[in-house]
Amino acid sequence: MPGAGNAIKFGTDGWRGIIGDDFTYDNLSLVAPLAAKVLSQTYGDTASSNTVIVGYDRRFMAEVFAQRAAEAITQAGFDVLLSKTYAPTPAFSLAAKQYNALGALVITASHNPGNYLGLKVKGAFGGSVPPEVTQKIEALLAESPHTQTTSGKISYFNPWQNYCEALRTKVDIEQIRACITQGKLTVFADVMHGAAAGGLSQLLGVPIQEINSDRDPLFGGGAPEPLPRYLSRLFRLMRTHQTATEALAVGLVFDGDADRIAAVDGQGNFLSSQVLIPILIEHLAVKRALKGEIVKTVSGSDLIPKVAALHQLSVHETPVGYKYIADRMLEAQVLLGGEESGGIGYGTHIPERDALLSALYILEAIATSRMDLSDLYRHLQQQTEFTSAYDRIDLPLASMEVRSRLLEQLQSQPLTEIAGQSVKDCLSIDGYKFRLADSSWLMIRFSGTEPVLRLYCEASTMQQVQRTLAWAKQWAES
Repeated sequence: MPGAGNAIKFGTDGWRGIIGDDFTYDNLSLVAPLAAKVLSQTYGDTASSNTVIVGYDRRFMAEVFAQRAAEAITQAGFDVLLSKTYAPTPAFSLAAKQYNALGALVITASHNPGNYLGLKVKGAFGGSVPPEVTQKIEALLAESPHTQTTSGKISYFNPWQNYCEALRTKVDIEQIRACITQGKLTVFADVMHGAAAGGLSQLLGVPIQEINSDRDPLFGGGAPEPLPRYLSRLFRLMRTHQTATEALAVGLVFDGDADRIAAVDGQGNFLSSQVLIPILIEHLAVKRALKGEIVKTVSGSDLIPKVAALHQLSVHETPVGYKYIADRMLEAQVLLGGEESGGIGYGTHIPERDALLSALYILEAIATSRMDLSDLYRHLQQQTEFTSAYDRIDLPLASMEVRSRLLEQLQSQPLTEIAGQSVKDCLSIDGYKFRLADSSWLMIRFSGTEPVLRLYCEASTMQQVQRTLAWAKQWAES
């Protein structure tokens, strides 16, 4: 189909498009075998097979698109191990490594609204491929397709069994299970109609209170993203939940393909990964006695390095995007790598975000400490003598031209004062992160693909955060 590949552009984690517009049978059938070819060129020397894993989430027609991708890949001469069912994206990343495959192709649009589908490309090592790999795939789109005389074959597998077995080895499942069955902990999970559905029950071997478990390609009219605006049902459920004396409760939230997580404490308060990452560092370092570097993105909370310092753990900072964390995990001994948008991975696992593993570690931290998540967080604030609040807003801009003007202004007229505070320094490894005189910070980043300005702020109080973000919004709009 001439020109079909023009719609295929890989972003920070795969290619995504609107179903029936950009994301079509023709485009997927074009790009899937090319991705297999580049995976073979990149990882063929280390993989012990000619096989590509193909998996999918619960989006509209995802399993049909996966079948089409598998057929196109076999026509290019590769074997395919095709999933029998939906599963979390990290389950397919793990399968690529366990089966010594060339890699994995996952049909998912992650946290995007329901009219999107996409393709994530995973390497033989069990994580997202670096940008140079997707650039090679894009380059091949411009070439004439080659006819392959020998076809591969399609085999089928259930990814859940090996995935669950691997995750259970990371935590004390019996301790968590006992805490739940004895009524000491009530677990709620909002799977957002996505690929985490049924996952925690499988892992724990006991039922939990799971909501939004049904397959809904429209995601209740929202998007499967772990943000407060999509969690009204979970908030209501937890706030009306009558717990027994001294019993604990936690809500766990998973995005559409279960590689990102958020939580809700026993009082019904939303907890982003800015809160969860420090708690997880403390748990892994103290209760599990694990060592390694902490990797954070530039938008991560200042509490993260302070908790790392409590346990003499070094910190490595990267631009925003899990691919940078994964790169670091391949070259250094890493305990935990996390980003503020909910992606957290572990050196004991694969170089990949994994929300269900994060959920198990969170449950183990609660079961071990017998403390609510917010109490664990406050304890860390007391230990480090550091208290802060955080928020982020995504501001739509009128056009890419407006985006260019704002970027040029930041470069030619550096900000020296923000919301009444003088700027101490500016870090520009990804966007512009301004450290202010009162130790708060504001970060300004531009989307690379759309006219959107991302504004991040951490300060000592939420009022100060909102004041600084309002200032930044006014600056952008003026």
